[in-house]
Amino acid sequence: MKADLHVHSRYSDGADTVREVLERAADAGITHISFVDHDTTDGVEEALALGEEYGVTVIPGIEISAYDFKRNRKVHVLGYDYRPDAQHLRALCRPLLERRHRHTLEQARKIRETGLSLDEEQVLAMVPEGGIVYKQHLMDLLTVQPFESADYRQLYRALFKDGGPASGDIRYIDVFDAVRAIKADGGFAVIAHPGQLDSYELIPELAAAGLDGIERHHPDHTAEDHDRVDRLALDYDLFTTGGSDYHGRYGEPVAIGEFTSPDNALLMSCKYS
Repeated sequence: MKADLHVHSRYSDGADTVREVLERAADAGITHISFVDHDTTDGVEEALALGEEYGVTVIPGIEISAYDFKRNRKVHVLGYDYRPDAQHLRALCRPLLERRHRHTLEQARKIRETGLSLDEEQVLAMVPEGGIVYKQHLMDLLTVQPFESADYRQLYRALFKDGGPASGDIRYIDVFDAVRAIKADGGFAVIAHPGQLDSYELIPELAAAGLDGIERHHPDHTAEDHDRVDRLALDYDLFTTGGSDYHGRYGEPVAIGEFTSPDNALLMSCKYS
């Protein structure tokens, strides 16, 4: 069993289609995969069908863009194996998706005012019909430089950070509401890459609210992060997961399956496994 439980597709801010991701997964010998596109379950039906075609078991997933209002920090929550209708998740995330779409189009407008070419029709053509536009789509239209290059990073920071013309962010979902929605839809709630977002202090509080697991293996995690996750998982009876956080060319250069889930507790509990 080889599982990558953290990949993204064109249904959010990934560059590849679901089919392209599954082709790569099958070539890498992945047996189980979860598309955790941001704040949407729209791609699950397609992923389940194509997973059968490629011989890869697909676990329904989502990554919720949440916020720890107590500590004023972003925090991401992964949801797995929820019911197909995902009523609570859809209701919780739809307003966020609408805010993100409007915000990104407004960012595109502000970037155009600087003299850079960024036609709105081009922007909308970057995503599937009815899809949500992300900053990654704007960057894809603005530069051919790879994500990891200094030129890309410099342009991104100049536009979206440090008071740039498209700086600012949207209001995110309360992290406890995110966990509750996942649980209400019969899913497993896992805190994503706590080392990346410094979410460790929050884990005991989320465990009391129904958190099931912690993402241990992630490209941004160090050996120190692994030790910290292991201690928290033991103390609060949580399982651990792992994944590549694959975004294709829209993210860090990482291969599907390069970071896998070391703990089969989730997989053994999933009805799709």
